[in-house]
Amino acid sequence: MPQSLTRIYLHIVFSTKHREATIDDTIKDDLHSYIGALCRERDCQPVEIGGYTDHVHILCILSRKITVMKLLEDIKKYSSRWIKSKGDDYAAFYWQDGYAAFSVGYTEVQKVADYIRDQEKHHAVQSYQTECRKLLKKYDVDYDEKYFWE
Repeated sequence: MPQSLTRIYLHIVFSTKHREATIDDTIKDDLHSYIGALCRERDCQPVEIGGYTDHVHILCILSRKITVMKLLEDIKKYSSRWIKSKGDDYAAFYWQDGYAAFSVGYTEVQKVADYIRDQEKHHAVQSYQTECRKLLKKYDVDYDEKYFWE
């Protein structure tokens, strides 16, 4: 095949440093839009971006031209700078060092997008840690609790 063709859906989750509730309604929508723009600039088409006060979910189509690690490095670096530029209330903003990323089958894309869109509802009854543990279990990812919750 003379072409390189891919369609890899990726569900990415990462939190603020120490899960501090610093993503407030003042910046939330603009942050999600900014992250979407960062994805598009890297040829990773965003499907849905959402989250809660202490974390972000990204569902995107991963470009064949970038690694997951480089995509996340860029998103975190540039969005952190952007947030800090929004005023003194955000001057101490940081993302956690790590992230979780899961492949999503085509038939599950709408379900994951709906899940991301309903973050406010999910977090009325469960914490980010509970949500992450469920995702890690669903995708059968081994992890060490002592390093996961920085």
